[in-house]
Amino acid sequence: MIVALDAMGGDHGPSVNVDASIMTVNSFKHIDVMLVGKEDVLAHELKSRGYSGDRISIINATETVDMDESPSLALRRKKDSSLRRAVEMVRDGKADAAVTAGNSGAMMALGLVLLRPVEGVDRPALAAAMPSEKNPFLFLDMGANVDCSPDNLFQFACMGSAYVKHVMNIESPRVALLSIGEEANKGNELTKDAYKLLEGSRMNFIGNIESKAIFRGDADVVVCDGFPGNVFLKTTEGLADILLKMIKEEIMSSSLAKIGYLFMRSAMKKVAKRMDYDEYGGATLLGINGACIITHGRASAKAIMSGIREASDYAEKKVYQKISQEIQSYHEIKQ
Repeated sequence: MIVALDAMGGDHGPSVNVDASIMTVNSFKHIDVMLVGKEDVLAHELKSRGYSGDRISIINATETVDMDESPSLALRRKKDSSLRRAVEMVRDGKADAAVTAGNSGAMMALGLVLLRPVEGVDRPALAAAMPSEKNPFLFLDMGANVDCSPDNLFQFACMGSAYVKHVMNIESPRVALLSIGEEANKGNELTKDAYKLLEGSRMNFIGNIESKAIFRGDADVVVCDGFPGNVFLKTTEGLADILLKMIKEEIMSSSLAKIGYLFMRSAMKKVAKRMDYDEYGGATLLGINGACIITHGRASAKAIMSGIREASDYAEKKVYQKISQEIQSYHEIKQ
């Protein structure tokens, strides 16, 4: 598998992307990496790390899409950006997947224009695996779409169910709709109407789920509009960061706490691994004809490597094709 990596994207730029590429080819024999960006910069970064293998190639791109740049402007004006060239590699069949830690809006726009939505999908969605008390679950939409229609949420559920089935190997994924109560009559008009569509489908729809219950692991797919989805995601990230900071402060606050930590260190490391964002890679743009993964802007080399691995797996299993097939079958039954 060949993954095109936007080597100029992200808060840390080429350095962390080059590190991630070397880590990837050293860890996965079936994945090669195309570094897309300024050739002289990337060649220097590889040389400074002593890499001389043939599984990392460089595709020259003279422009960079900034993190705060308008997706529409990036689409129209930057025809030779590293992000655009990475997606073009997928479109032209020269790479199997594209990954970026850069501008998520620009990646979504380029994915839509260059790769096109799969048949039956009105709006692609951003989906990411998240940890729970039991097993990881897929959460979508994470912010690609706001002001969704009930049909949009139905399609998100179809796409999420197909992803979990083929990537996470769960035969009959439990699909839940994020709402303010478990009862079918709870929520706004959007969630009530979406509930009716999902209830009448052949998906394994288990009803509404409240945000406080998501991390119990009672659902494999959690679906919502992108506005509350992004709020939920950012709240979760902020809470996780502050809890980790508070725990560290308390451990360092006394000798007794430090001694206690020595006895708990093994268990805490296991929990930290289960909750570690770096283990989960990034968000998948579901509903386009190709594999595009967006990692966090401040992603570490390990997180980007996980995103590359995830993109390779998604492309190898041709999940985007299976999404198209399954969403058509869901629509036929719904009609």
